[in-house]
Amino acid sequence: MNMVQQPHSAKIRPQAGIAPFPPAVHRRLMRAPLYAAIDLGTHNCRLLIARAGEHGLRVIDSFSRAVRLGEGLHHSGQLADAAMERTLAALQACVARMGLYDLHGHRAIATEACRRAANGMEFIGRVLRETGLDISVISAREEAELALAACTSLLQGGHAGTSRGLLFDIGGGSTEIAWARIDREAGSHDLSGYVSLPVGIMTLAERHGADIFTDRGYHGVVSEISDVLRGFDDVHCIAREIARQNVMLLGTSGTVTTLASLALGQGRYDRASIDGSALSVPRALSMIDTLRTGGLEGLVRNPIIGAERARYILPGCAIFEAIVTTWPMADVTVADRGLRDGLLLRMIGNRRRQAAPATAPPSFSLYNRLEHQVSP
Repeated sequence: MNMVQQPHSAKIRPQAGIAPFPPAVHRRLMRAPLYAAIDLGTHNCRLLIARAGEHGLRVIDSFSRAVRLGEGLHHSGQLADAAMERTLAALQACVARMGLYDLHGHRAIATEACRRAANGMEFIGRVLRETGLDISVISAREEAELALAACTSLLQGGHAGTSRGLLFDIGGGSTEIAWARIDREAGSHDLSGYVSLPVGIMTLAERHGADIFTDRGYHGVVSEISDVLRGFDDVHCIAREIARQNVMLLGTSGTVTTLASLALGQGRYDRASIDGSALSVPRALSMIDTLRTGGLEGLVRNPIIGAERARYILPGCAIFEAIVTTWPMADVTVADRGLRDGLLLRMIGNRRRQAAPATAPPSFSLYNRLEHQVSP
């Protein structure tokens, strides 16, 4: 395996248990500029429109559609015509929705499918011509940085005795692992190392097909990914830090949030109960065994998973299992946030820093939570 080292009512993406802010602060924040972020992944196209809240993002609108842009990419090396048409339709919907708001700024990014496909950049050019949307194809490193930026408040707020964070993001076409140093006094974190595995839920589903539903196929995938992760561990000595109880494990992806929802016994997914929650690793592995026993039909019937996601959940579970067995910990902090959140927080943080007087830091409390430095 090769590796590279509908409208919603306005709501806050806050830390759990934070008290509402005073009316004067509320009025000031309601005048804060609006930003939009688009994340075009291998499986999903997502839009988030938000402004700064007192303790996070105040979400004004959002949109998500499963476009399956990477469908067939593993076999052909190309983005398929039908997949590009689905994606263009979703991006046009994003642009139309963005046009409803007076935006201070926006950014749109694409990840593994467009990085890998021979016609990826050609498609990006077509998107620009047909929608006016200028999409940046980001590197695996920037993808890891954005995932970390999205989880800054979780890194700073949890596991006070730890100075290291290990974050994983299971995507459609790749899985990003980020190893970070946390400095809670400075309110910052550094990216110490990252690895981008060229396997995601769509990649594995296409490569293994029905075999992923067999014991041999499933455990073969877990073993293959574990081998690569051990190489990353050899470089960064992550297991040693775990033995010292110095590591916080964070997971951000549909796989992890689904497992967390199932662990809570939810009949319908509730983000407020999931983001920032602690998922017991033994409980998660037990649920994976149950999901595997039920087979594809059982996954289709599960109200949290459903027919659209049924063929992709076990590939995600195999990646999850490889991670938590390579780096065994009692629990994983679940983050229902992603690259869009990281993009928005960056844009807001950059504006605050540019507007701040040179002699004093901004009074806006979010500023310190957005400090994000990356080691050279």
